[in-house]
Amino acid sequence: MPQETQYLTAEKIAELEKELATLKTDRRKEVAEHLEYAKRLGDLSENAEYHSAREEQAEVEDRISRLETLLKNAQIVHKGSHDMVTIGAAIRLEKKGDNKSLLINIVGSEEADMTRGKISNLSPLGSALLGHKLGDTVKVPTPKGTVDYVIAAIK
Repeated sequence: MPQETQYLTAEKIAELEKELATLKTDRRKEVAEHLEYAKRLGDLSENAEYHSAREEQAEVEDRISRLETLLKNAQIVHKGSHDMVTIGAAIRLEKKGDNKSLLINIVGSEEADMTRGKISNLSPLGSALLGHKLGDTVKVPTPKGTVDYVIAAIK
């Protein structure tokens, strides 16, 4: 089954590659040492230390596998044009009927962080905005009904 393309900034790719390198070297070594220590404690069937170390090992290996797959399927996003919303764009939205503006960046799902204004391209808001141009009114479905946003700026 083909993996879904992950859209990441160059900075995020570097961060994930650093994490992967740390996991493959330092964390694997730490876990192996925990396992060796736990094995020396005796009966493995009732050894909580051993079972805990095995769980830790499984978590580290799972994260390594996930990162390798993520990086293999990653596509670097660059700042797009200033006239159309694309992944990597910084956008200022104005909600119709409200004087407040909302500043967001459209990013891949792995980088999404609402507290920092980073909206996933797969989210209802992100997917509704993609492909629209400066000045467009975009209808976004929400649990409380449809909200109309005007694209006031694209950077």
